[in-house]
Amino acid sequence: MTTELRRLRNYIGGEFKDAADGRTTEVVNPATGEAYATAPLSGQADVDAAMAAAAAAFPAWRDTTPSERQKALLKIADAFEARAEELVATESENTGKPLGLTASEELPPMVDQIRFFAGAARLLEGRSAGEYMEGMTSIVRREPVGVCAQVAPWNYPMMMAVWKFAPAIAAGNTVVLKPSDTTPASTILMAEIIDSVLPKGVFNVVCGDRETGKAMVEHSTPAMASITGSVRAGMQVAESAAKDVKRVHLELGGKAPVVVFEDADIAKAAEDIAVAGFFNAGQDCTAATRVIVHESIHDEFVAALAKNAADTKTGQPDDEDVLYGPLNNPNQLKQVAGFIERLPAHAKVEAGGHQVGEKGYFYAPTVVSGLQQDDEIIQNEVFGPVITVQSFTDEAQALEYANGVEFALASSVWTKNHGRAMRMSKNLDFGCVWINTHIPLVAEMPHGGYKKSGYGKDLSAYGFEDYTRIKHVMTSLDG
Repeated sequence: MTTELRRLRNYIGGEFKDAADGRTTEVVNPATGEAYATAPLSGQADVDAAMAAAAAAFPAWRDTTPSERQKALLKIADAFEARAEELVATESENTGKPLGLTASEELPPMVDQIRFFAGAARLLEGRSAGEYMEGMTSIVRREPVGVCAQVAPWNYPMMMAVWKFAPAIAAGNTVVLKPSDTTPASTILMAEIIDSVLPKGVFNVVCGDRETGKAMVEHSTPAMASITGSVRAGMQVAESAAKDVKRVHLELGGKAPVVVFEDADIAKAAEDIAVAGFFNAGQDCTAATRVIVHESIHDEFVAALAKNAADTKTGQPDDEDVLYGPLNNPNQLKQVAGFIERLPAHAKVEAGGHQVGEKGYFYAPTVVSGLQQDDEIIQNEVFGPVITVQSFTDEAQALEYANGVEFALASSVWTKNHGRAMRMSKNLDFGCVWINTHIPLVAEMPHGGYKKSGYGKDLSAYGFEDYTRIKHVMTSLDG
């Protein structure tokens, strides 16, 4: 008996539509490895239609008052909350994530983030008007940039969509958003919910693959391109956007160092770091992936971390005891397994290091010790449930190891010494430094990195301002 696949559609100009040429792609549940839906494989005609809808809607949306945009976003937040169970179920099918953790750890922050940007819409700051030249008064206006082309990743499809559309719409822009080709279902459901709130064309969703995203970024209509994804994808977006000088907002890879000093609480640090490294199967740019521990406690810490890994469970979404679900797709499973298969002889797998089960794309919580700074697994992003461990002798070496990668998104320091914590937070070359914790995020604080982790900020007033442009207006007092 063949199960009929659910049919997902693009959302363009307030209408749900198939791809213009009828092409589709299958959407697979990574917990089962089986297809459950089809989604449009959108081409140039679909991108053209979405951009035209967003451009047509922009003048009226730009001219709404901040209070009107605030009301709309608050309605969206309320509607998401009212349909939380449906959103969680769809996201779980989309990604294989545990139902309980998705309901408790993802949906509430999402709703809170929308409400934050609803408030931010009414709090744009600017310099006061003044006379900086005799007989002239200057004012500064903040305006929306226009149509925004946005590409969301597959690791947090719902939440990353919120990080994209909420600040853009709050600032008065219109949006064409492309979810990952492997996880479009929850974004389409969000469009169904948003449909009753926003004017037609303000929010549009186009499903598709890399070529669809490329067509969006290269399109002449958007004033800004925003992507959360790999370094390779970000470089391609920046290169494409440069051809017509679009603004670019990039949140790319990470390789977060976790520096554990000899005075840290070993048991608590190991437990917290294991959660921060394995949550969401390690498919998080800020995941605690790269432990750098003082040589005096190295063996004790590795043993504690390996025990936490052994006690960590992965499995099906309806299992309440699991910390994380499957990797997103077979290619990602192959990539993670490949890092372990290619480990150098001096490395030691302390826990895990293998696939789990025969159905779906599950990988065991893994700890690897004995590594050196130039090893592949230290320098490159694994994006899986793998935590590496290195040892250091002093603070200078810890910093050298921590900063010695091309990524610069997030980091953490574990110590009871306040002065040391402050020195490390000053000298760690990362967009976020946590002290005695790792991974909590709040809507009020900025998220974004340096170096090959990209530029621009998500969340916070800084992220909101990224979706605005500044205009100087000068008027003669004699006029």
